[in-house]
Amino acid sequence: MADSLPSSTNVLPVCEPVPFIDLVAQYRQIKPQVQEAVRKVFDTQRFVMGEEVAQFECEVASYCDSRAAIGCASGTDALVLSLIALDIKPGDEIITTPFTFFATAGAIHRVGAIPVFVDIEPDSFNIDTEKVEAAITEKTKAIIPVHLYGQCAEMDPLWRIAVRFNLGIIEDACQAIGSTYKGRRAGVLGTIGCFSFFPTKNLGGAGDGGMITTDDPHIARKLRRLRVHGDQGGYDHVEVGFNSRLDSLQAAVLRAKMPLLESWTAARQQNAAVYEELFRKYQVRDQITVPAVLPERNHIYNQYCIRISRQQRNKVLEHLRDVQVGAAVYYPKPLHLQTCFKFLGYQEGDFPESERAAKEVLALPIFPELENRQQEIVVREIAIVLERTPKSARTPVLPPKFMQQHSTQQRVA
Repeated sequence: MADSLPSSTNVLPVCEPVPFIDLVAQYRQIKPQVQEAVRKVFDTQRFVMGEEVAQFECEVASYCDSRAAIGCASGTDALVLSLIALDIKPGDEIITTPFTFFATAGAIHRVGAIPVFVDIEPDSFNIDTEKVEAAITEKTKAIIPVHLYGQCAEMDPLWRIAVRFNLGIIEDACQAIGSTYKGRRAGVLGTIGCFSFFPTKNLGGAGDGGMITTDDPHIARKLRRLRVHGDQGGYDHVEVGFNSRLDSLQAAVLRAKMPLLESWTAARQQNAAVYEELFRKYQVRDQITVPAVLPERNHIYNQYCIRISRQQRNKVLEHLRDVQVGAAVYYPKPLHLQTCFKFLGYQEGDFPESERAAKEVLALPIFPELENRQQEIVVREIAIVLERTPKSARTPVLPPKFMQQHSTQQRVA
């Protein structure tokens, strides 16, 4: 290697399992706070739409700098409710990306609308705003950009398009709580913002949960009705809604975690910096691409997704699984090629960047409690597959001082 290896008594284990995510490690840190929060809910026996929910809504609104935050049962419900709140009707067209979790397009279909896909930028994995206007027709009613993996989409061009064509913007920020674009947080960059509190999110609950943010008081009132069967109070149902309430136990758990969100984000960002240094030290940067952080954005790394050429990605993934190192593919099949969306008429080759990303992305462990030693095991195993280090290599390439510094920063954070 070009970089001289430091002399060190530290030795990497030949094979040590590295989890993809370790929620148990997180829980150990906050167990007393979470258990106390849950106990209070049981003491009051107010499990649905209680004070915990109202307080958590206020905290999220304050955090995102939105005028209103409305809790609901999941991130998927947040998307469905938001579409209905914008009066989306059957046959309306909604522009979005084909490279995202299924719920984005699934919610569009669920309200009877038609998902219209636009390809992604290769560096950010987010919707290519330069291609959006060409997809607009007289049936287009809204755009759903996805802040994928925790980095905001390019929002200024979308706003200009939305104003010119009188379209709503629903941010799918389900992976992006705390992410920023030009100094503003995800959730206030569109007409409506949608969040998920699935347990593996940066702010995760003890089950499903969601939140919707908006600055529009009319939309906020409608969303509050829609989540309780369209009831505006006193069993007066002015429209048909859903049963989609954030329960008090979830709100209590999330409130206990909320004060730690920023420090957990900082730890993820520090882990991303360690990965970059490790990939450089192991001399594999010519074969992989690390996540790009675009200008005026704050990447929160809900997922840390590298790109490996399609010839090597599956080989690397298979090896990591063999040595019990956590890794995953988000997402292996773009939405326009999903079986249930065949009726839309899309074909392979229609969105080449999305299809290429699906063949190349590989998510690595990035959770806040991840140790630098574990990260080096991850990178070492990737380097072994890419034939950049012998299988017998066990000496860490990062100086102990570097490892200690970053581990200390994470503990302090």
